[in-house]
Amino acid sequence: MLKRLVFVALLLGAYTLHAQTPAEAAANEGIWQGYDGEWRYVSRLLVSMAEAIPADKYGWRPEPGVRSVSEVLMHIAQSNYYLLSVTGPKMPPELASNDVEKKIVSKPEVVAYLRRSLEAVKAARAQLKPGDLQRKVKIYGEPVNVDGMYLRIICHDNEHMGQLIAYARMNGIVPPWSAGTVLPK
Repeated sequence: MLKRLVFVALLLGAYTLHAQTPAEAAANEGIWQGYDGEWRYVSRLLVSMAEAIPADKYGWRPEPGVRSVSEVLMHIAQSNYYLLSVTGPKMPPELASNDVEKKIVSKPEVVAYLRRSLEAVKAARAQLKPGDLQRKVKIYGEPVNVDGMYLRIICHDNEHMGQLIAYARMNGIVPPWSAGTVLPK
């Protein structure tokens, strides 16, 4: 009887290993083992920073000619959609103009676009099948793999997170995770 139970348990375990959805299988390949967690992390920090900066500071810029707080946040949102669009999903038409950073400046609108762009990347990533990661796409006439585009998105968002931390600290704003109000997971 014990041998039969062990045999059944082994069969069920083997079935479970092979019963992954395509998205789950893609999530377990190479660098993708950690991508989703890192995406949740940077998304949570970006949104918490955007919410922590008061609306009256959204127009602040360190000096003339440098992006303001709202422009940085809209640049992140617009870039998330643009870089994602290289892999297939369509970019929202209202974000296609070159001056969108200067047009969408109110805190509620900016935070909403930021949240939607982060969710769009997460949703598109969840739909990837294992073969999709190595599919060739073009950006600025150069061939790249889809997985390279997703890495570019997360690197770009983290780059601007550093910029937002500097902006916040110059304005006496402590990043929420440093203040203990948002725990980075």
